[in-house]
Amino acid sequence: MENDTLKLTGVLADPTRFSIYHYIVTNHQSVTVQEIADEFEIHPNVARLHLTKLEDVDLLSSTSEKTGKGGRPSRLYFLSEQVVNLQFPPRDYQLLATIAIETLLSLGEVGQKALDDMGLRFGQEAAKQAIDKEHLVLARMSYEEKIETIRRVILAQGLNPEISIVDERTIRFRVFNCTFKETALKHPASICQMHHMLLIGIFQTFFGKDIQLIEENSIMSGCQSCDYTLLRLPE
Repeated sequence: MENDTLKLTGVLADPTRFSIYHYIVTNHQSVTVQEIADEFEIHPNVARLHLTKLEDVDLLSSTSEKTGKGGRPSRLYFLSEQVVNLQFPPRDYQLLATIAIETLLSLGEVGQKALDDMGLRFGQEAAKQAIDKEHLVLARMSYEEKIETIRRVILAQGLNPEISIVDERTIRFRVFNCTFKETALKHPASICQMHHMLLIGIFQTFFGKDIQLIEENSIMSGCQSCDYTLLRLPE
């Protein structure tokens, strides 16, 4: 595991390569060598080298795509489903979390409730820590400032969020990955419910308890992202 971590950090130590990886993460779509070359103003051979190195450490995956114009098929690069851990020294927190979650779920309804409560509390604590760290005063923050802070809090949890404001009481929210995907494949309903409560905990910290978070799509059902609508209810 330690060698894998060193390989990973070695690949991401290159500023251009890290920027390419960040670009792919934040754009939520596959890219070609030429697209990366154009975006970063580098030669296609250099772009291909960076993408290949990212694929070598399982940060990216790729597939060939026929262009319909004859000749060599173009190659599409996209985010790997593998969850990457960059802990020093390496610690398998994912395994510990999986064991804890499965132990709770073995207790039936009582365990599920404890898991939901844990998700809610985790979301609340993560939001409160961000508020304290950034010395924020909620009463002085604008609607837009709260949304941007929420985005950073969710990003810090290892999720790739996209948040858009519909109006003063409605927010559209998307998450493009799942930090507990391996466990969620075994217990999709339970893990999705825990994540739902985690998000509610974050949003409640900024907007109070009079909110409703409606899940519309889920990665676990084969969708590209987990999609939500957040409604701030009249006080």
